[in-house]
Amino acid sequence: MRPVAVHQWSPTGYITMTSPKDSIEKSPRSLDQALRPDSWKEYVGQETIKENLRILLTAAKGRQQQPEHVLLYGPPGLGKTTLAHLMAKEIGASLRSTSGPAIERVGDLAAILTNLSPGDVLFIDEIHRLNRTIEEILYPAMESGVLDIVIGKGPSARTVQLDLPPFTLIAATTRISMLSAPLRSRFSGGTFRLNYYTDPEIAEILSRSAKILNIEADKESVHEISKRSRATPRTANYLLKRARDFAEVNETTLDLKTVRKALALLEIDEGGLNQTDRDILSLIVEKFRGGPVGLKTIAASLSEEDATIEEVNEPYLLQLGLIERTPRGRTVTPKGYEHIGVDAPRAQGSML
Repeated sequence: MRPVAVHQWSPTGYITMTSPKDSIEKSPRSLDQALRPDSWKEYVGQETIKENLRILLTAAKGRQQQPEHVLLYGPPGLGKTTLAHLMAKEIGASLRSTSGPAIERVGDLAAILTNLSPGDVLFIDEIHRLNRTIEEILYPAMESGVLDIVIGKGPSARTVQLDLPPFTLIAATTRISMLSAPLRSRFSGGTFRLNYYTDPEIAEILSRSAKILNIEADKESVHEISKRSRATPRTANYLLKRARDFAEVNETTLDLKTVRKALALLEIDEGGLNQTDRDILSLIVEKFRGGPVGLKTIAASLSEEDATIEEVNEPYLLQLGLIERTPRGRTVTPKGYEHIGVDAPRAQGSML
């Protein structure tokens, strides 16, 4: 049986809990959940993290204690939420999910914590978006298992302590630097960084997803999608589904030719770059002679937000070695010139 979402209302909105069900409804949301690994064996990659978590959970179960709190961080789409689900399943606990932006007031977090059952796992995604006042409620909850509530205001205000049931907090973030040091230090179970995947790992994930989606895809097609997936499972599954849609609409098989046509329509090139990625390279080369050029100048020239370029496009360009960050701004590397089909300028003083 695969886990599906059960939604329960709370003051913060809907909290998602996982529970088994014999069948999965044919909706986009349940389809994405169907592609989520259901066991440690099905979870591909991140071997060191999986082993560390396995030891943490096994040791806690052996001592009949609640596992300590865990922080997962890294770029989006690498499997942080999936790891949280697998950890809850491993210890036989209910998973209650929420996110940092959904917790707007101190009372929201207090309501979530007081409604936990003994042994529950609380998963907070994008925890870096909690404000500092709400963070302070978490400190005693994580460290001592108590909730401090202030009743009244001014000189007559008093603090009441409520005992919380034993629980494990699993937090995920894409920007760990935005977490305060006191909060980071309270994840005594460990802080783990998820890394990008290799092409063989992505190909293995795609093969499993193709079976779940009843897609007949040969190795060449899987490899083609894999090398354009930006080393990210979420992106790989997205490209697989869009290639499947293209094949169905055009009444053709999902072969290598079809995959290339589908990805060309999505403007994804052989290196996994989209049109905006290529526009960034072309802009720096054609208008600024390869750089250096500041991020805000690039963003203004492309009519994009600088935060979008810095967080969405730039990491992959840096990972591939197509651009470099310098104190004066961004520059395009010789590899970047080659990618857009432009000859890199010769270094000054080089022999002709």
